[in-house]
Amino acid sequence: MSRVVLAMSGGVDSSVAAWLLREQGHEVIGLFMRHGIQAASPCPRLGERELDTGSRRRRRGCCTAADAADARRVAETLGIPFYAVNFEEAFGRIVDYFVGEYLAGRTPNPCIVCNTQLKFGKLFDYADSVGARFVATGHYARIARGPAGSTPSLLRGVDSAKDQSYVLFGVRRALLDRLCLPVGEYSKTEIRRMAAELGLRVAEKPDSQEICFVPDQDHARFVRAARPDTDTSGEIVTTEGEVVGRHSGLEQFTVGQRKGLGVAFGERRYVVRLEAETRRVVVGRFEELARRELVAANVNWLIDPPKAPLACHVKIRYRSPAREATVEPLEGNRFRVRFEEPCHGVAPGQAAVCYAGDRVLGGGWIE
Repeated sequence: MSRVVLAMSGGVDSSVAAWLLREQGHEVIGLFMRHGIQAASPCPRLGERELDTGSRRRRRGCCTAADAADARRVAETLGIPFYAVNFEEAFGRIVDYFVGEYLAGRTPNPCIVCNTQLKFGKLFDYADSVGARFVATGHYARIARGPAGSTPSLLRGVDSAKDQSYVLFGVRRALLDRLCLPVGEYSKTEIRRMAAELGLRVAEKPDSQEICFVPDQDHARFVRAARPDTDTSGEIVTTEGEVVGRHSGLEQFTVGQRKGLGVAFGERRYVVRLEAETRRVVVGRFEELARRELVAANVNWLIDPPKAPLACHVKIRYRSPAREATVEPLEGNRFRVRFEEPCHGVAPGQAAVCYAGDRVLGGGWIE
């Protein structure tokens, strides 16, 4: 079989992925990607004191020294080589993107950027340097391979509740032939059961949540700490232009948000849009969130780029359902999405990802 570089996060998914690949006969090399955002000592070796179970359950992020220790332990249990590689500089650019998008009044998705630039950018570079044919991760998605010479397809994972195909749309089409996603064929319950049967101590380790470098998920505080001299405070106004309050920073808001507006209304109000130039947060009623169409830029197609309008389903956020739509290609590597029914909460900075059934057709960034 082939040599495979596997991104190991210290979680249950990538740990079981290592075992599945080894059972398929591959030569697996485990790689932990250090991002350098959290203060961390060198990766602990086996035998060193671990964090207690309680603290491990409270921590929601990933890529910490403790995670590296977990990944190393799994690799040693499975008898595969393991390396921790410093990608701090590359990861720093992802953090800069995250902060910059919030300050510009957009809602970033750093997981997609990380997958595109780091996991399926730097990781393939590393694979090439060690003569590995494939790169693998623990994502819940699938690769469907056709006849020799054909380009594989990216599919949803079989566990619809854990499917991560949305955050993989940015992988270059040319790399799909070298990508392995072994856990996408299983449910999360099955993956945890396998880990328990293998005696892996990460079998019940909680999933990492949301953004790994913001473990407390306080995005606004993170942005303010990164750019303490940048002021994005301003007025809160209605769609009719009435000033109803003030806010302390655009980074606290996203389109569709209802809670935490800081202003009391007699009825439910939502963030309809963010105006970076005026630093205004515009609020309105739910029906004012409705959008019939959007335009997405920096498109990445995983099929032959369509030359005519394409009927498909489109997701506008990771947790949102895919909706019936028609996608019209535009000049400048952009497309227009026209929804069959009004769509609420379309946030600039998020991704619009196109599906045909389980297959990911491609996607772009909402303008």
